[in-house]
Amino acid sequence: MNFDAEVNARIEANGEDEPLKDASRRFMLASMKSKYSYNFSWLGRPIIQYPQDMVAMQEIIWRVRPDLIIETGIAHGGSLIFYASLLELNAACGGPADAHIVGIDIEIRPHNRREIEAHPLFRRISLLEGSSISRQMVERVLQMASGRRSILVCLDSNHAHAHVLEELEAYARLSTPGSYCVVFDTIVEDIPKELSADRPWGPGDSPKSAVAEFLQKHPEFEHDRRIDQQLLISVNPRGYLRRIR
Repeated sequence: MNFDAEVNARIEANGEDEPLKDASRRFMLASMKSKYSYNFSWLGRPIIQYPQDMVAMQEIIWRVRPDLIIETGIAHGGSLIFYASLLELNAACGGPADAHIVGIDIEIRPHNRREIEAHPLFRRISLLEGSSISRQMVERVLQMASGRRSILVCLDSNHAHAHVLEELEAYARLSTPGSYCVVFDTIVEDIPKELSADRPWGPGDSPKSAVAEFLQKHPEFEHDRRIDQQLLISVNPRGYLRRIR
């Protein structure tokens, strides 16, 4: 058996390994209580992600070779810098030289904007401030996506069901066949409400519940089960949506 086949066999086996899955669930719960995801940065900017999801995004970006990434939710800008660095590496390896990222947030705090705009990789980033689900913002992003050949969408802003569903309806269609719309923090559905602190979302009103409703109406997308089984530790379970046609 060659190496790739061995990897695939192990990943498939993870899906049936109940002790391993239980250990991952217990780690996720304990780590979220300790705000584990706030401990990391990427090229100088805080990135509120789990390293396992970062590895998954790297693999997706290498396979898809997007010339446009659309991200809702900016925070400190670490994810924007992370994606920009991967697009830079892709370009160095023969990928699209003009690959770009559009970052959208309802409020970009001045100190975060300054740090993002001062970063050497900012040349690959556009910052848009406003509601991701407003008609004006959606139309603006549609214009920016026009003519792009390979588009990856990442939704990581307001995590309430209704908001995520509106984002999915607005932006998932921009994902090109073979690419992904990644819905972040679907884990909200699987953790106690108190871990969402004072946020309006929680179990039953979460990105995962929005994904479930979206997939019922959009057979052109499927949940990439392999990524969940590969990572086990992830804040995006059932959130890696691959466009299949």
